Amino acid sequence: MVVEFFDAPIRRVTDEPKYHFFGYYDKSPWDIRDHYILSLQTSFEDHPPRPEDEAAIGILDPENNYAFKTLATTHAWNWQQGCMLQWIPNSENKIIFNDREGGKYVSVILDIESGDSYKLEMPVYALSHDGSKALTLNFSRLAWTRPGYGYVGIPDPYSEDKAPDEDGIYILDLRSGESELIISLGQMARFKPRSDMKGAVHWFNHLLFNQDDDRFIFLHRWSHEPGRTWRTRLFTADIDGGDICLLVDGRASHFDWRDSRHVLVWAYMDGIGERFFLFRDKSGDFEIVGDGILTRNGHCSYSPDRKWILTDTYPDENNMQRLMLYNPSEDKLVEIGRFYSKPELRGEIRCDLHPRWSRRGDKICIDSTHEGTRQMYIIDVSEIVET
Repeated sequence: MVVEFFDAPIRRVTDEPKYHFFGYYDKSPWDIRDHYILSLQTSFEDHPPRPEDEAAIGILDPENNYAFKTLATTHAWNWQQGCMLQWIPNSENKIIFNDREGGKYVSVILDIESGDSYKLEMPVYALSHDGSKALTLNFSRLAWTRPGYGYVGIPDPYSEDKAPDEDGIYILDLRSGESELIISLGQMARFKPRSDMKGAVHWFNHLLFNQDDDRFIFLHRWSHEPGRTWRTRLFTADIDGGDICLLVDGRASHFDWRDSRHVLVWAYMDGIGERFFLFRDKSGDFEIVGDGILTRNGHCSYSPDRKWILTDTYPDENNMQRLMLYNPSEDKLVEIGRFYSKPELRGEIRCDLHPRWSRRGDKICIDSTHEGTRQMYIIDVSEIVET
């Protein structure tokens, strides 16, 4: 075990008086050239978004001192995952984000150069690596069951049904706009049911394609007190909803695919406790990652070359969040920063670091409040990862 501390160069790339953030850890804000950076901009940071509250969508240009250039606005966003703003894979100029229009949630594909855009009749959650498909779910139900991850403004049409067969995970064709329900909540409530599911409300969260785009991972959650407590199962499945595999039964959190057959997960396993586990898909095989060195839940992701794991921590008793890189082959941890988290921003309005890799893997982007307001920062880790 090796533990090092490295004072990595850090630069703030957004400024007051507005507030800025990107969103979740499983998407890169950088374009395919590692040039433009996507960002969300708001006029407040101290309350959950209301139906009338909008966020501006923009790009930061390093050749213009990272000035925020507004591209569009959205009324479908939250503090944890934004509006699922992301670059369309294999495209230099196109982005996609969610919005609310005409009493429903939609996704918008926008060309940042020409300004041309078009809408799809469903919002998106995760995109395939070839940019042809998206996984998605019911964001109204998510807002009710897990505040801070769904969108407000449209009631859940299935709110009276605790595990509807008509709602669940959908696959969306980004070219045709056609969608299909591939796994329903009712189906998963009946899949190896547990005694604590009786009378509970069910929902899905955290969808992510594997590298080959032939399977995906998702969380199935249920609760007798939606929005307060829940239990979790972690599954993988084919993109048509078939060949469902239960990996974790009872408690699981953040994850990332190492490759198309292995997934890293912070989870609880009987007889072991909470650790980062590397599971082999469609099997019962697993190994512990960073045992004794990665001891706290964090937003984990592999570097583009899969050699490093980037993760963070939630605030400690001194309101400090740690940012770390871990090299599994060398069992080496490098702490690259500690960041103060404003204690008044808690619950669904908290500002997690949500660290994200650049496309080349030499930089990291975080959201942070350590200088007083919610802003975005770029950290140069080239000296660490290239040695």
